[in-house]
Amino acid sequence: MFRRRRPLLRAAAVGGGAYMMGKSRARGQAEQQQQEAEQNQRIGDLEQQPPPYQQAPPPAAAPAAAPAPSPMLDQLNQLAALHQQGVLTDDEFTAAKAKLFGT
Repeated sequence: MFRRRRPLLRAAAVGGGAYMMGKSRARGQAEQQQQEAEQNQRIGDLEQQPPPYQQAPPPAAAPAAAPAPSPMLDQLNQLAALHQQGVLTDDEFTAAKAKLFGT
């Protein structure tokens, strides 16, 4: 009689251990699926949100109110730019400047 019980006890122990391992593995998989579902939900929520408010750079400080440039100053600046670019020679620049100042 004892011989017959041992194989049955062994089979019950092995079967019970296998059952517990399967149950543990199923629980672990269920937890992993739950975590993935929560993560996917958070990602979906973030994708639906508008982008965060981006602060615009502060406006550049307005330059101090300079007096309105005179037409003579504008012409002198144009002559100087042409002279620096090599369009006007030294003599031409001097003559144009003298004509601008009326001398």
